[in-house]
Amino acid sequence: MKVIHFEKNFQYTDKDLLVVARKIGKLATYCKRIKDESSIIRVDTERRSTKKDRDSLKMTITIDLPNKKLRAESRRLSVLEAIDRCMEKLEPQVKKYKEKSQKDRKKAKPSKK
Repeated sequence: MKVIHFEKNFQYTDKDLLVVARKIGKLATYCKRIKDESSIIRVDTERRSTKKDRDSLKMTITIDLPNKKLRAESRRLSVLEAIDRCMEKLEPQVKKYKEKSQKDRKKAKPSKK
């Protein structure tokens, strides 16, 4: 698993980086392919001025897996709120990907009689 961070008009604190790493690591418990060297996780974080201050931080997480891309986007006030919302969106996607990949593997295996 390779995690790449991109920041625009924003600077992570050490605490924020630890929280993001812990949350992303939690996703790896759902699917072994996320731990693979071939999977790339991209975290884009951008702060911009908006009319509503509550959505001034935009966080996008993209997971590149074999034959699939999973993506979640959140606009919140803080990094913690944004990462929590992204995880809420990504967990069902990862579970669905895992179920589908397991079904595909079972179909590919020849049955013994």
